[in-house]
Amino acid sequence: MERWSPYADDLYLHDAGGPGECLVRRGQLLVGPDGVEPVVERLRRWVDTVESDDATSTATLRLRSSEHRNCIDIAREVGAAPNHVHLGSPVLFGTPVLFGTGAEARPAPSVPEPEDTVWDPPVRVGLLDTGLDPHPWFADRVWFEPVRERLDADDDAGQDRQAGHGTFVAGILLQHAPGVVVRAERALSSLGFTDDLTVARGLRALRTGAAARGERIDVVVLTAGCHTADDTCPPVLATELSDFSATVAAAGNLSSERPFWPAALPEVLAVAATGRDGATAGFSNTGPWVDAAAPGEAVASSHVRMIAGSAERDYGFARWSGTSFAAPAVAAEVARGLHEGGTPAHALAVARRRYPFGR
Repeated sequence: MERWSPYADDLYLHDAGGPGECLVRRGQLLVGPDGVEPVVERLRRWVDTVESDDATSTATLRLRSSEHRNCIDIAREVGAAPNHVHLGSPVLFGTPVLFGTGAEARPAPSVPEPEDTVWDPPVRVGLLDTGLDPHPWFADRVWFEPVRERLDADDDAGQDRQAGHGTFVAGILLQHAPGVVVRAERALSSLGFTDDLTVARGLRALRTGAAARGERIDVVVLTAGCHTADDTCPPVLATELSDFSATVAAAGNLSSERPFWPAALPEVLAVAATGRDGATAGFSNTGPWVDAAAPGEAVASSHVRMIAGSAERDYGFARWSGTSFAAPAVAAEVARGLHEGGTPAHALAVARRRYPFGR
């Protein structure tokens, strides 16, 4: 938590070290459209504000500060849900819930550029991450729409640890499936976290943006996730993901078998990381809910860095470790299966066979 001390007023670690350990937004409850009035009526004396989110039809109830530590218990009592904080997978700091590896990208020699092509018909991959910068690998591709990376969100004159993450993940996608079209939405902060509502908004934005273009998103890649107190998926995520036919998600870097959401949803393909020896990496989550495993240690890809004392950016390459970097390799295999004419179910099955978990 020391890493995020400037944001401590907004984060609460529930059941620290216990079986229900999870990180949530302090005092925030998420309620679906049909439940707002009865929940507000029951909690009236504890509710400070009610904020409606038109994008997801979800209301955020903000509790009075005296009830922040009770938000999970209150949510259970009234049929609401906490707003869980999701961690980007290369996290290394703090309590067991934040344990992982590969916290920082390390500079790497140049990597051969993927072929500049687009499959016909197009296969579109929706990427929820930190953004997609105009790295030379992407800038001239016909589908490219920049979603600029925020490199120093905490304004400490240094690059944030997760900055460049989305640009890196997109590079892995193209290395394995150079003909895909990448549609990026920013849903993960450059400091390495997001939350249920932000991910839900990002999923909705992918879907509505595709519809506005007359497209569909064929594969979704998610690189962050969370534990929950009761080890069930946050409802708002399950609802939004039900609209996609193929979703691939990082299994997380907590060295745990606890379900990591939304990767642990049965309809989502959860991807663990393997090390250089081909065995499951020590940092990777495991468990019966994990479906596939791909290389996730010292992966090389496209990256963007701040140039000290300048507003300019340096586009190069890096090595990074984490299940975030295993997931896009498997998503690329799903995309290949769709490109070859397979159904989403067939493409997902092929990806599982290509990248088996537990070898």
